[in-house]
Amino acid sequence: MRWEGNEQSDNVEDRRNSGGGGGGGFGFGGRSVGIGTVAVALVAGWIFGINPLTMLSLLSGGGGAVSQVQQGPAQKPPADDREAAFVSTVLRNTEVVWSGIFKAAGGTYQPTRLVLFRGSYATACGTGQAAMGPFYCPGDKKVYIDLSFYDTLRDRLGAPGEFAQAYVIAHEVGHHVQDELGITAKVDGMRGRLSERQQNAMSVRVELQADCFAGVWAHHSQESKKWLDPGDIASAMNAAQKIGDDALQRSAGRQVVPDSFTHGTSEQRQRWFGQGYQNGDVKGCDTFSARNL
Repeated sequence: MRWEGNEQSDNVEDRRNSGGGGGGGFGFGGRSVGIGTVAVALVAGWIFGINPLTMLSLLSGGGGAVSQVQQGPAQKPPADDREAAFVSTVLRNTEVVWSGIFKAAGGTYQPTRLVLFRGSYATACGTGQAAMGPFYCPGDKKVYIDLSFYDTLRDRLGAPGEFAQAYVIAHEVGHHVQDELGITAKVDGMRGRLSERQQNAMSVRVELQADCFAGVWAHHSQESKKWLDPGDIASAMNAAQKIGDDALQRSAGRQVVPDSFTHGTSEQRQRWFGQGYQNGDVKGCDTFSARNL
């Protein structure tokens, strides 16, 4: 992926030297959350997924309440920080692509902000932890990532390559696009009326749509910039394969339990990313109406 020298986003906040946050643990609506509940949320949403903080709120009966977080001025990443420059470049391109798509449809895209943190950090959805992997918080409309996740992606999950890393950012931006389109609010409004099994099934459709939106971005990005090298799409497909629910359960030595899936199988994640990439059409990403995922 030939990204060096391209325009970088101004919507990146470097909070890596801001210290942790969150007052000693997860709290939602005045209720503390037990470590067992935390474990359930992390297992369900620890990678590329529905925000584990939102899941914690739902599991604790908090009703999706968000906290107000007061923060000082954000710093820009150092100019010589290659990883920060990479995510800033990818984020800027998502801004260009999605602004164009929204404009063509008669709308206006409001970009997300991306927060770099280290270890833990207070967000409008609760305290984010590096162990959760990257996530999107609809409470403050920001994407959060500890860049050490890319080491996990490469070394533990077997998904190397810069475009695999770009796929991570594009997927989380896909959740912001869902928020901008009103999809997030509709889904959250349904969760309280669904059984655990139905909530899992709904989460799968949310995640697969974000994968498809990542593919839509890749399609338009490559069409305009021609910056992908042979093998880049394959690296994203490999990442999608490695983080399928079935693959993660097998790699953890557990039995594959489809009713527990929250993100989709490896094959489903590859299929929906591929559909978005091949067609570049947002309408083709309607996972909620699809009979066969």
